[in-house]
Amino acid sequence: MKILAIESSCDDTAAAVTEERRVLSSVVASQVEEHRIFGGVVPEIASRRHSENIVYTVNAALEDAGVSLSDIDAVAVTAFPGLIGALLVGVNFAKGLCLSTGKPLCGVHHLRSHIAANYISHEDLAPPYLCLVVSGASSAQGCLSEVTVTVTVTGGKVTAVQVDASAETPDLGGKAAETLAAQLTQTGSTAGVDAITGSTMTSEAIFTAMDACLAQAQ
Repeated sequence: MKILAIESSCDDTAAAVTEERRVLSSVVASQVEEHRIFGGVVPEIASRRHSENIVYTVNAALEDAGVSLSDIDAVAVTAFPGLIGALLVGVNFAKGLCLSTGKPLCGVHHLRSHIAANYISHEDLAPPYLCLVVSGASSAQGCLSEVTVTVTVTGGKVTAVQVDASAETPDLGGKAAETLAAQLTQTGSTAGVDAITGSTMTSEAIFTAMDACLAQAQ
């Protein structure tokens, strides 16, 4: 199955064509230099540039892959989370493309797709495994089997920890998630992680907690 994938969640306009776990093409229109003078991404500017770049980016991805729209089986697009104006450009473009061609549309979760990207570079990868996502300085996720631990960071400080686990979750995954959540939330953590209240969560502290949770789960 060939999929045309479209991404516009922040400042880069990107498109790719994939077949199973193979990437046939990947094209990115970057806005880094334009936003650099502001010290960060300006949402309104990003949205306007997406509108200008998306047609060229998608056409280039199709051309680089040596395919046409008629060869594409489905269209995937980043739907959330992200800058709302930027997301709307990609989502509406993808919806229009699907309406005009009759192709199925698949909305993609931005953070979960970071985890799923590992299936491309690691062909033999299969759950259970532990994965950390740090995206836009806004969040971090650890995923083990059917357990997802989400750490929300605001202004460089951890503000919330949430653990989601299904009833079918293996004991190993459940214990690991509970351990990680406890280490992130308790003052004087045995894993050396700072308390959430008024503390800055460094990348080293997150990795320390993840290592500790795996060790205790075993």
